[in-house]
Amino acid sequence: MKLLYAEDELQLSMAVSEILKIKQYEVDSVFDGTAAWEKLQTNTYDAVILDIMMPGLSGIEVTQKMRENNIDTPVILLTAKNETEDRITGLTSGADDYLGKPFAMGELLARIAVLIRRTAKPLKPSILQTGNISLNCETYELKSDCGSLRLSNKESELLALFLQSDEKLITSKEILSKLWEDQTDENAVDLYISYLRNKLKQIHSNYNIQNEENGFSLQAE
Repeated sequence: MKLLYAEDELQLSMAVSEILKIKQYEVDSVFDGTAAWEKLQTNTYDAVILDIMMPGLSGIEVTQKMRENNIDTPVILLTAKNETEDRITGLTSGADDYLGKPFAMGELLARIAVLIRRTAKPLKPSILQTGNISLNCETYELKSDCGSLRLSNKESELLALFLQSDEKLITSKEILSKLWEDQTDENAVDLYISYLRNKLKQIHSNYNIQNEENGFSLQAE
């Protein structure tokens, strides 16, 4: 398992990195937010640990850039500030967890393990196809014989769900449970269905998502 750890306190960084390596993690250690963002653009990690108060980009700014660029790697934010407002700011920026300083190393290790386990995704084919379209599940590229475009992470996950359903009906509740862990508003499903329909039309797909009595299905047009 590979981790990115961004912490500007040198002694703390060295101590935590050494323990993580003893626990069999591969660790990239950086000392400011700008370096963390550079690493994230060229490497893949199982989890990211970011101090909030760092030179360059803050941990919150790095997290926001990750989510804006469809990098959904789980993030733990570390900070000496422990007020409720700071926790809310961190979590609403897209972070998955929050740990105040000073922290027990055992707690950090436990939180890393939980996040990696919770966000682990089952293996699926890199390329999914039907009709004249194909979806690259790693790059989110949607292609047909008439063109191509890049989907967002959530659009790609939604289309993959339909492509693997063998044209079976999928309900809004099923989509919510598989793609939105904490979302209960079915309007979110309708919104992303509309996004996806428009993009399938843009590349002249001969398949599109149809409304059924109790849900949706991917059907030839």
